[in-house]
Amino acid sequence: MPVTLKPSETYEKHAENARVLLIACGALAREIVDLVEQNRWTGFDIQCLPAKWHNTPELIVPGVAEILDKTRGQYLSTYVLYGDCGTGGQLDALLAKEGVDRIDGPHCYAFFSGNAVFAAKSNDEFTAFYLTDYLARQFDKLIWEGLGLDRHPELLKDYFQHYTKVVYLAQVEDADLRKKAEAAARKLGLDYEYRFTGYGELETELRARS
Repeated sequence: MPVTLKPSETYEKHAENARVLLIACGALAREIVDLVEQNRWTGFDIQCLPAKWHNTPELIVPGVAEILDKTRGQYLSTYVLYGDCGTGGQLDALLAKEGVDRIDGPHCYAFFSGNAVFAAKSNDEFTAFYLTDYLARQFDKLIWEGLGLDRHPELLKDYFQHYTKVVYLAQVEDADLRKKAEAAARKLGLDYEYRFTGYGELETELRARS
C-alpha cells in the first residue's frame, strides 16, 4: 500500500501546486524528505511503497503500476526512485510502456555511491553486503527478522557464506548509525568498512527535477 509523504507544514502549503510525482521505495523516504526540506523544493508530491518489499521484489512492479494508474493525468511528470531492485527488468519494461523515467542504477547502493564509482568497484566488491542509513537503522527488523534468522540462526551460513564484509554507505554522519552498522557486521560475522557517500545521485536527480 503506497504512503503519501508531505515533509512539513511549509511543504503542505505548496502540495496543491506540485507538478512532479515521485514514486519511491520506502527505504528512501527519509532521505527524500530531508532533501526536499533542506532545499525548500515545493514542486514534488511523494508516494512511497513499503521498504520491506526489498525482500519481495515481485511486489514492486504491480505497486508502481497501481500508483501510475491512479494518478494518471494529475501531474506534468512522474519520476520513479527505484533501481531495478531485483525486478529482473520488469520495472523498466513497465516504465518504458508508460513513458516514465526512473533514476539510473541497479539499486540504491549504486546511485548513493555514484553509478560510475559503484561499477568501478563492483569487480572487487562482489562479496560485499551493503548497508545504507535505512538498512543500518532497520537491520534487525528488515534483515535479521525478515530473513528469519531470529528464529533459525542456523540459516546464517546459508545466506551469508559467500560474503566477506559489510560496507556501510552512509548518507549522513551519525555516530549511532555507525555503531548499528558495526553491530550488524559483528552479528553476521563479517568484516566492516565505513564509506560516506552523502545523498549521491539521488540529490543530483531531484535537483534536476525540482
